[in-house]
Amino acid sequence: MKVSQGTVGALVLVLALGAGAYAWWQRPTSVETTQATSRPLVRTLQFTARVATPARVELGTTLTGRVARVLVDEGDAVRAGAPLIELETDEARAAALQSDASLKQAEATLRAAERDLPRTQELVAQAFYSQQKLDDARRATDVARAQRDAARAALQAAQAKLAQHVVRAPATGQVLVRSVDPGQIVQAGKALLTVSVQGPLELVAQVDERFLGQLQVGQPARVLADAYPGQPFNAQVSRLAPSVNAQSGSVEVRLSVAGPRPDFLREDMTLSVEVRTGERSGARVLPLRALRSSSTDGEGADGEVMVLRDGRAVLRPVKLGLRTLTEVEVRSGLSDGDEVVLDPVGLAPDARVHARTKP
Repeated sequence: MKVSQGTVGALVLVLALGAGAYAWWQRPTSVETTQATSRPLVRTLQFTARVATPARVELGTTLTGRVARVLVDEGDAVRAGAPLIELETDEARAAALQSDASLKQAEATLRAAERDLPRTQELVAQAFYSQQKLDDARRATDVARAQRDAARAALQAAQAKLAQHVVRAPATGQVLVRSVDPGQIVQAGKALLTVSVQGPLELVAQVDERFLGQLQVGQPARVLADAYPGQPFNAQVSRLAPSVNAQSGSVEVRLSVAGPRPDFLREDMTLSVEVRTGERSGARVLPLRALRSSSTDGEGADGEVMVLRDGRAVLRPVKLGLRTLTEVEVRSGLSDGDEVVLDPVGLAPDARVHARTKP
């Protein structure tokens, strides 16, 4: 059979195209790689906190009255029992004086009855008085004693009411808020002062529950106030709330100041906190970009990377450890110096590759 020259030319063209396509298909894929290296790895968690005192007490009066004096202002330090607010006491003082006078009169009546009782007993014994006279004397003594006790209780009540006209500090602390002035008519139960009770300051933060597994009591932290950027100080995680806020999905974290307390700290001041949540002195480290897959985000997870071997990307299972936002520790499956492919997702195992080493 005679083959035309045109057919031969077409066949040659098809073979050339096929050979070219095969060569293109076999061309190595250009990939970026990095080397596994051992070095220190530190994981931190950053969040915002505020300064809080152990207790904040709102103070008011148990009486309705007019304010005579306000003895403190915002920012003042106060000692336990110190007077803070005084109400006008004219009426209460007069009632206390009247009760005192009634008590003195009742005591005098009782003393007279107690003096008369022995004489009456003696005269009854000598038959000068009847038994009825002795009974009356005893009754008068009992009544006088009861009147004395009632007058004493009335005086104590009047003195207690008088004392209620003075608002005193429940403990040593500092006045945070003052919302009262002399001459003002105040109602019972209304908050007039807010006092922070003296004690160790705490730093309180609401942290996303996703990071709860990274936090532990005792972890060190570095703290910085925006108003004093040149004066960072140390703190320590002191408490983790036992429950999660269902509305915000956050957990309350409390930290205590480690070392001397900075003088510039103020109630409710906003702070930036960086907690050291994990540390390895010598970890084999890879960028997170090197992971082809990972079973979980936690420590001890199984993962896969692709290692460069003889011009091919070979799948390698690894055991993972500490993980930061950009890096991960490889506990097993790699050696220092292994060349690992970056961004291997979508790359077929044993694919021919051409490496561009990441500096």
